[in-house]
Amino acid sequence: MNHDKRITALLPMKAHSARVTSKNFRSIAGKPLFRWILDSLLEVEAIDAVVINTDARGLLAENGLNDGDADGRVHIRDRKPEICGDFVSMNLVLGDDIENVPSDHYFMTHTTNPLLRPTTINKMIDVYLNGLTQGAADSLFTVNRLQTRFYTPGGAPINHDPNELIRTQDLDPYLEENSVGYLFSRDSFAGTAARIGKSPILFETPVLESVDIDEPSDWFIAESLLQRIANGEALPES
Repeated sequence: MNHDKRITALLPMKAHSARVTSKNFRSIAGKPLFRWILDSLLEVEAIDAVVINTDARGLLAENGLNDGDADGRVHIRDRKPEICGDFVSMNLVLGDDIENVPSDHYFMTHTTNPLLRPTTINKMIDVYLNGLTQGAADSLFTVNRLQTRFYTPGGAPINHDPNELIRTQDLDPYLEENSVGYLFSRDSFAGTAARIGKSPILFETPVLESVDIDEPSDWFIAESLLQRIANGEALPES
């Protein structure tokens, strides 16, 4: 889908990480973690600029990234002290970017989603813009589709009857927000003070592209997949 609106990618990045030490700048399959998603974003022609809101400008420079790189498409913003820290809402960081970086639309993702492909990002943008054109949506966020048997911590079944053992593929699906990507406008963000608007599209991302590095075990999963990519192997679409 062709468009003439400016799309800015927001890639927040901090120096500290609680569960996987210095993960954003740690080498994985041959390059720093942050470079995997950054390189994918820069491959998407529809994205006019990538804004990195960070408290780690020096670490980025040590890893070869500076303000104005990629023919001026990379913009590094120093994070304000009042929105630094592990317990600050990401929506506050995004709000600061939106206030200071004019754009028609924003695509937000994380360094911890290194397997997200440019082709999938393009599909997300097309679906989002089509939803806007039809008046059917004001934003988009990514989800994992789950069709399995769920229970409460107390052992009560949630979405099935244990006495009627139907196939899992016949269960009603649940959709889990996976934080891989968000698309929104200045207006939709203003309406909810959040990256998810009032009428979002739920976009299912491919399973392998949805790997999120949050725990040490996630690092090993991502590293094994990224090493395959680094070796020239194409991963399956789903």
